[in-house]
Amino acid sequence: GERKPRAFLQTPFTEGLPKFSPDGRWIAYISNESGPFQTYVQPFPGPGGKWQVSTDGGGEPAWSRNGRELYYRNGDRMMAVDITPGPTFSAGKPRLLFEGRYVSFGGASNLDVAADGRFLMVQESVPEAGVDQINLVLNWLEEVRRRK
Repeated sequence: GERKPRAFLQTPFTEGLPKFSPDGRWIAYISNESGPFQTYVQPFPGPGGKWQVSTDGGGEPAWSRNGRELYYRNGDRMMAVDITPGPTFSAGKPRLLFEGRYVSFGGASNLDVAADGRFLMVQESVPEAGVDQINLVLNWLEEVRRRK
């Protein structure tokens, strides 16, 4: 049928980085409505309430492939929240998964989670003195396929 775009959220706050849950029933996103950015979850397409899942700042939300965990970054910390799947939303308390210096691109997410639970992130590094080049690998996916 004919589909027309519509706004999901219209608030006076800044929201961004939306991520659908694997079953498509929930959207995790960040908002500064409480001051610092936090991670929230709302049902999609609605209606319904919203739940703040981060407690001390939260950005770059990402769902586990089975939808039973929601991850988010808090500075150099990667946090996880257990999610109880079902018709209503239920979240546990945030817990630290790991810490590390990973690049963040401000308004863009810089992480993903593989089906086996591994995280894909860009690690921050300190360049060595005198290094003035970047090696760019083109067609790397073709190389991976060739080696299978």
